[in-house]
Amino acid sequence: MNHTPQYSVIAGTGSYLPPRVVSNDDLAAELASRDIQTSDAWIVERTGIRQRHLAERGVTTSDLAFEAGRLAIENAGLQPQDIDLIVVATSTPDFVFPSTACLVQSKLGIKGGAAFDVQAVCSGFVYALTTADSFIRARRARHALVIGAEVFSRILDWNDRSTCVLFGDGAGAVVLSASAETGVLAAQLHADGSQTRILCAAGNVAYGEVVGDPFLRMDGQAVFKQAVTVLERSARDVCAEAGIELDAVDLLVPHQANVRILNFLARKLHLPADKLVVTVDRHANTSAASVPLALDVARREGRAKPGHLVLMQGVGGGFTWGSVLARLTA
Repeated sequence: MNHTPQYSVIAGTGSYLPPRVVSNDDLAAELASRDIQTSDAWIVERTGIRQRHLAERGVTTSDLAFEAGRLAIENAGLQPQDIDLIVVATSTPDFVFPSTACLVQSKLGIKGGAAFDVQAVCSGFVYALTTADSFIRARRARHALVIGAEVFSRILDWNDRSTCVLFGDGAGAVVLSASAETGVLAAQLHADGSQTRILCAAGNVAYGEVVGDPFLRMDGQAVFKQAVTVLERSARDVCAEAGIELDAVDLLVPHQANVRILNFLARKLHLPADKLVVTVDRHANTSAASVPLALDVARREGRAKPGHLVLMQGVGGGFTWGSVLARLTA
């Protein structure tokens, strides 16, 4: 038996956005046709969002996940057949079952390895990445495809301007590979189920009918207060676990919910603006897809480089939150 420790490293990243771009002005005009008033200035001031990508009807979460996953595998210099674990984080699966991960596996033309979904809403990718890292450390997998993918436009109430302006569709992915090097240094996951009502989509299908409210509902002020509090504490705790000082972090890649939350968090952590990755202006809130999307953008723009310490954080409905600290090797 091999007793040499096995770790995981991020070997590749990829992302995919639906081609349809909807600006704030486009959205304001669409809402105005229903006598719902908003504007680009109103949205930007409160959220920092300027546009979002929306999937066409019939485009599924597994479609977006497949595209992002394919690009991540290619970026890692691997073939689909090398992947022996697929974990998909999503709150908008194609079906009740089978899992979106199984559908992605089929679209990649592979079979045999484990494939399953993780549901932690906007923290989903951090949960999925931590899960895949555990599989690799336990020698249950060598190359894991970890995807965050959402078609949130399916569960939005387009008559509620307080929520429909906030979200977009997309997918991001990483390939996590076994290595003698330590890529993922530390991870922490948390939840507080007593806070379920501040952010939820509480409807379901039962006996052939929609039961309850099928749309996303959010108490924005409560979410803001919870988010900045738990993310700051989580950042400090995960760095302490790794024995890393916060100021040694090269890039902070938090869940892209609202630019106010992002800027407030960076200030509380005493991290300069150039260490904060912001994509919410271009993508809006893509839930479980937001962190891997932002990481892939940072790598393609040359901001995330080999050797960099990257702190990835998620916070979302459940109420869930968590952080992963990783050193990039590719």
